[in-house]
Amino acid sequence: MSVLREAITSTRGRIVAAVIVALIGWQAWLSLAAAGKIAAGFPEQGSRLNALVTLPFPPERFHIQKFQQIGRVSGTKGNSVQVRGVNRAELKTLARPFWVSKVEPLT
Repeated sequence: MSVLREAITSTRGRIVAAVIVALIGWQAWLSLAAAGKIAAGFPEQGSRLNALVTLPFPPERFHIQKFQQIGRVSGTKGNSVQVRGVNRAELKTLARPFWVSKVEPLT
């Protein structure tokens, strides 16, 4: 117990604890914000969806590669990326990154 007490009372221990709390808070915020980025209108049936992912900037290679881990990228236009064949269970994963503004059905 003395090790824990020393960690809490030392400056270094407080900094480490603050960083851990900040990281947990950031991850929780990303998870909660993902649901708000998903627009209504996705079909209820079917396990695979086509989505139009909007970013606040033109997507770069890094973003395209991240989307390819979730579905097939079929094109980009402006700040949007077309992702096809997204598993319904991974829709929140698609919307989770902080650099995603909106996820809507691809028509």
